Amino acid sequence: MAKQSERRAATTEAILTAARRLFGTQGFAATTMDEIAEAAGVAKGAVYHHFKTKEAVFEAVFDAVSRDLVTEIDRAARTEKDVLAAMVAGTQHYFAATAKGPTGRIILRDGPAVLGWERWREIDARHFGGKMPRALSAAMEAGLIAKQPVEPLARLLLGAATEAAVACAGRADLAKAGAEYARAFRSLVEALRLRA
Repeated sequence: MAKQSERRAATTEAILTAARRLFGTQGFAATTMDEIAEAAGVAKGAVYHHFKTKEAVFEAVFDAVSRDLVTEIDRAARTEKDVLAAMVAGTQHYFAATAKGPTGRIILRDGPAVLGWERWREIDARHFGGKMPRALSAAMEAGLIAKQPVEPLARLLLGAATEAAVACAGRADLAKAGAEYARAFRSLVEALRLRA
């Protein structure tokens, strides 16, 4: 017999899975709470029991998509020779993932509009945005780049990466745009590398 907490978790998971698919394919504005409930196979009241508003559902979906994206980024960056090369590979994967489909719609198109810029940045800082300062600190400790204040440098690089991802998302030639921005980002990062 399933416990109440297990049923609650299963219902929440069903709601978030359905909402993620709907937000990713048709966008936040075109998705209704009725559609989410129907796709999840639950009553509309159950959706409101777990999430007070559609924005709250979206925020939970945004957080999950961001978390999944970071897992993919880590996998893509894991094989690189050092932390700077891993930053470039991870950012290139971010460009590619957010330039198309449901991930791009949720992270870059609807995310800032629905959550607001500040809340979008807060959540992103727990995921992709939080990786940049950690990677730069590691690069400084490894002697790959000069020691300097991490936060300003991280914000500048993260701003460049975010702007590039937004630009990629708006292009018809996604693969070409992503490759161009990835090369430009690599140039920025490699310019920081200390030469022996």
